[in-house]
Amino acid sequence: MPEGDTVWLTAHNLDTALRGAVLTGCDIRVPAYATVDLTGDTVHEVASRGKHLLIRVGEASIHSHLKMEGAWHLYRHGTPWKRPAFEARAVLETADWVAVGFELGLLEVLPAGQEAARLDYLGPDLLGADWDAREAVRRIEARPERPIAVALADQASLAGLGNEYVNELCFLRGVVPTRPVAAVTDVAGLVDLAHRLIYANRARTDRITTGSARRGEQSWVYGRAGRPCRRCGTRIRQGTLGRSELEQRVTYWCPRCQT
Repeated sequence: MPEGDTVWLTAHNLDTALRGAVLTGCDIRVPAYATVDLTGDTVHEVASRGKHLLIRVGEASIHSHLKMEGAWHLYRHGTPWKRPAFEARAVLETADWVAVGFELGLLEVLPAGQEAARLDYLGPDLLGADWDAREAVRRIEARPERPIAVALADQASLAGLGNEYVNELCFLRGVVPTRPVAAVTDVAGLVDLAHRLIYANRARTDRITTGSARRGEQSWVYGRAGRPCRRCGTRIRQGTLGRSELEQRVTYWCPRCQT
């Protein structure tokens, strides 16, 4: 599932191309919104909120979430699409560009005035102008019994972290993902690192948490089960963890570096 930095970069690229332009075509390929036609309306901006992407057009907000397979692409008119047309859920055209949302896990068109209420459950946005570290810490610590990895992944605690960042952050702070929040001595430091790490990656197409951009050296533990820890050589372990049986995520950790 895309992390907040991926959604931020997608929104930035769409905003650069579409802001201020008038839609010359609008095709929403979701049954509930199939009759929506925003042709003739102006794109005010494209923004991200955690993992959510918002295209503000006229008096409406096109709200999407990429989930596992989703993506927004930009094409010049007449350029072949890189994914099949049957995967397209939204096609927005301007005089210069065609923006296509493929396999979007969520797509809805809201009246602009309902956007804030729709996303009100989200915690502070790690990449938002109104980022509030203290509020994020407060929300995490409000449920001290939860495993720290579950708390960090909860978008109601802070918005933007996905499973890759959660695993990497736990390694960098020497915390095993299953450790209860109450046993984490410096939640504020962990939240600060989360902000600094995702901010540093926001404009990159390849995510880096180790400081090395070389292929195969970009992460500490994520996706490296059975391979040696980059610090101590101990084999990285793998497990599952989540808020419920239906929300299990793969976890990775070094049994020596993380306790």
